[in-house]
Amino acid sequence: MTEIVEMNQAELQNKLESKGRPFAAFLYTPLCGTCKAARRMLEVAAHLLPEELDLGSANVNMLPDIVNRFRVSSVPALLVVPAERGSEPEIYYSMGSVERVLEYIRRVTS
Repeated sequence: MTEIVEMNQAELQNKLESKGRPFAAFLYTPLCGTCKAARRMLEVAAHLLPEELDLGSANVNMLPDIVNRFRVSSVPALLVVPAERGSEPEIYYSMGSVERVLEYIRRVTS
């Protein structure tokens, strides 16, 4: 199982700038009920994801630079970064099912 690691802004920026492993970051706010449901979906999906994927999560209230840089418009959001860091990360806002979350993440791991 891939573990979801809580990150602050500096840790998330370092991860976004590092090369190598594919990465997905779950962006949320603490009082968001939809975020809680989406996190549960991500936790289920983590059991089905390969070990070579890094998963993180972060509270957008503590990420002003990242929110501005990637124009995060709402939460929950999934920021998906391929292993080759040449392209911009993709941001997904619709996490209606575990299958959809897996589909988003598998795009960068396959």
